[in-house]
Amino acid sequence: MPTGRLSPERPDTALRERVSGIGYREERKIMQIAILLFDDITALDAVGPYEVLSRIPGATVSWVSSTPGIKKAKGGLRFVADCSLAEISSPQIVLVPGGSGVDAVVRDAKVIQWIRSVHETSIFTTAVCTGSLVLGAAGLLNGLKATTHWNYREKLAEFGGEVLNERVVRDGKIVTAAGVSAGIDMALCLVQWIAGEQAAQAIQLGIEYDPSPPFDVGSPEKAPPEIVEMVKRAYAARGR
Repeated sequence: MPTGRLSPERPDTALRERVSGIGYREERKIMQIAILLFDDITALDAVGPYEVLSRIPGATVSWVSSTPGIKKAKGGLRFVADCSLAEISSPQIVLVPGGSGVDAVVRDAKVIQWIRSVHETSIFTTAVCTGSLVLGAAGLLNGLKATTHWNYREKLAEFGGEVLNERVVRDGKIVTAAGVSAGIDMALCLVQWIAGEQAAQAIQLGIEYDPSPPFDVGSPEKAPPEIVEMVKRAYAARGR
């Protein structure tokens, strides 16, 4: 049964037992984290969570794609997908970033089938920003709570879920983050649920994640209307 949104302050005891069962705390065993890559990805959607999750002791991160090789993010930054979908069949954590390339990903039958398959055995299936649309296209969000970038909430609702205006939303083992930078918050929540509050706090301190932006306009509810419209026009012109 869906658990609904769980507060980041509320660890999951049953989950801890399951993680312990795969040997999270034993160096000789590995927690496998798979991050999906594709062209026109939003770089921070992937890199932000990577910087957090890669610091879990015993974790290994695999960069996965339906066609391994170089993938270009928006702006030209290059990533290397060194694993095919077939090579990563049962990761404990699955992460789908967003970006304008999502339009092609939701039409990629191989990726959609892979998402469905790895979700069956994952501990957490996650998405950042418009990556949640990929989970929706795979049929994983029907009847569940989820979030995405504020500009795409209506689109996400088309997949049958309840879209919340929250930075991080957990419903069962599906965890979604709002736009771009929210992926860092989501990753810290994952560490807490998996390894405990102290581990998450230590990683947060280690990356000195203590944001104090110069403007308090990080959501459409806070931003002036003219700024919201400016950003909407920019997204409409360039895609996600």
